[in-house]
Amino acid sequence: MKHIFTYIKPYGFRMLMGFLIKVLGTFMDLGLPWVLAYIIDEVIPLKEIKYILLWGILMLLLSIGARQFNITANRMASRVAGDTVKRLRHDLFLKIEQLSGAQVDFISIPSLISRMTSDTYNIHQMVGMMQRLGVRAPIILTGGMILTFTLEPVLTLVLVGILPLLAITVYIVSKKGIPLYAKSQASADKMVRIVRENVNGIRVIKALSKSEHEKIRFEKSNEEVVANELKAGSTMAIINPVMNLLLNGGLTLVVIIGAYRVNSGASEVGKIVAFLSYFTMILNAMLMITRIFVTTSKANASANRIFEVLHMEEDLKVQEELPEEESNSHIVFQNVSFSYPQRKEEEGNDEESTNVENIDFKIKAGESLGIIGATGSGKTTLINLLLRFYDIEAGGIYINGKNVKSYTLKELRRKFGVVFQNDVIFADTISGNIGFHRELTKERIREAAKDAQAVEFIEQLQTSDNDGYEYAAAIKGANLSGGQKQRLLIARALASHPEILVLDDSSSALDYKTDANLRTALREHYQNTTTIMIAQRISSIMNMDHILVMEDGKMIGYGNHDVLLHSCSVYNEIYQSQMGE
Repeated sequence: MKHIFTYIKPYGFRMLMGFLIKVLGTFMDLGLPWVLAYIIDEVIPLKEIKYILLWGILMLLLSIGARQFNITANRMASRVAGDTVKRLRHDLFLKIEQLSGAQVDFISIPSLISRMTSDTYNIHQMVGMMQRLGVRAPIILTGGMILTFTLEPVLTLVLVGILPLLAITVYIVSKKGIPLYAKSQASADKMVRIVRENVNGIRVIKALSKSEHEKIRFEKSNEEVVANELKAGSTMAIINPVMNLLLNGGLTLVVIIGAYRVNSGASEVGKIVAFLSYFTMILNAMLMITRIFVTTSKANASANRIFEVLHMEEDLKVQEELPEEESNSHIVFQNVSFSYPQRKEEEGNDEESTNVENIDFKIKAGESLGIIGATGSGKTTLINLLLRFYDIEAGGIYINGKNVKSYTLKELRRKFGVVFQNDVIFADTISGNIGFHRELTKERIREAAKDAQAVEFIEQLQTSDNDGYEYAAAIKGANLSGGQKQRLLIARALASHPEILVLDDSSSALDYKTDANLRTALREHYQNTTTIMIAQRISSIMNMDHILVMEDGKMIGYGNHDVLLHSCSVYNEIYQSQMGE
């Protein structure tokens, strides 16, 4: 929780002013019962209407002043809370952007979303409440106790006797309740993951008539969230009824003892009335403190989750002075081995847990490499390692003779134009999706679209108001076909004229003619670009300079098409099954 104060610190002066205004408003509220007691006991017996009016006007001014000061302070508190969480969200978003693939896998995407939304909301609630109630409640509690003691010391002893019981109740309940909030957030992360999976895979779910199955799965997760929230809420909810019981019991004693003292002449009616008002205010202050405690408990659990991310050490640091690879090759994989962290945890550190093992190849600038293999053979993993989303465990990866770990991530990734599997179309224009805020000219965007064989469908989107490039694509390209989306993504990768072009199964939705035209455009207009293409179709890669055949994370074939037909039985099998020769 202490880390939150570093985000509040820049607004210290505004908070101080808000505190001072809140203190003034609270003191005015505290003064009202005392003035009322004075009017009843001292002013009314004088039977002078002008004095009653004067003191009444004073009460009115105190009421108006308290209202205005409290409203002003609350607005300032809301502004501080909003600005604080705005900065926190900003830093959290930037940190999430910088996380490595291993760190994202460790935390999980649903959990990151939950930390970015519900956890920051809990912090917002806490910061605002601490400024509003965190100032008012202690002042009313201590100020009310002092004033009640000056009015009625005997009755104050009843109040003093109740407070330790209240403190013990809060301590015991909160000790059990606070850990439950962290458990509740963890179950919420799981529910977010299920929702995310269902939203992304809604078509598959409907096509396979699995809506009922997913409904049951969600209900089970939802019930778990409700159960954990209910357990946490019901545990902390014990505080309020117990406090009400103790304080209302104390209030009953005050009324009985007060009536006895007034009847015996030991006290006055005005003092008893004021004491009852203060007692009610103190009751509300204790309830405020309980709310603060519950909100702070939630915020503490959320803060721990947020700062777990913010304090993660960068695990893709630039490593200078690494030995270089002396060759004229553009890209070199030198005995590379790697396994995903979560797979290690699930399967242990044995040989079978390795995702790719002893991958070794070289390609020169401007050459092309096709990668083919069964699903799960490690094809995409090679791309993840080349782009340094993960760090390898053994071997080395070099670009222009320099280890990828020696590049800054920005410098490294600027070299690439990439189309990933299940890549993203943004809710933007066709032109905006291709250019993607890279300050590219309209001419370059149109050239890339032409090379990606996307011009034909873009022109079909033309209306009297736009030329097709201004057509608004829906999020994830929901208003585009599979082939249109792939061509749009390829145009985005080509638009920057990259040094290295990576196409990860990016032509699966293209017809054979379009696929062939794309490969022709790449040969003619991107001769200096080194191309790596992962494909399921052998026709997409058979004319490439090099072909890498993967199986179970290992290289089982490397060479050109003619060489592999004779040296790699798996490649020959794929060729025979697809080409029918």
